[in-house]
Amino acid sequence: MLKDLDRIAKAEQRTRSELLREAFRSYFRLRYGEVPATAAELRALERGRAAMKRGDYLTLDELRHAVESPRRKKRHPKA
Repeated sequence: MLKDLDRIAKAEQRTRSELLREAFRSYFRLRYGEVPATAAELRALERGRAAMKRGDYLTLDELRHAVESPRRKKRHPKA
């Protein structure tokens, strides 16, 4: 099966990853159908896109730093 995947990828000038993503999307669409976004979800997407355009976002490093748990202080044994 891997040889077939590589052959098709080469013929279509695409990567394995692209072909597999398309195959998974097709499989899920056929098996489960598509679920359209709700009006609330579409509004949330628009708010998020607008915030990004304004520069109102965190980088991944900033987010990681913000959610890191504080380091525990070392406890000194009682004498």
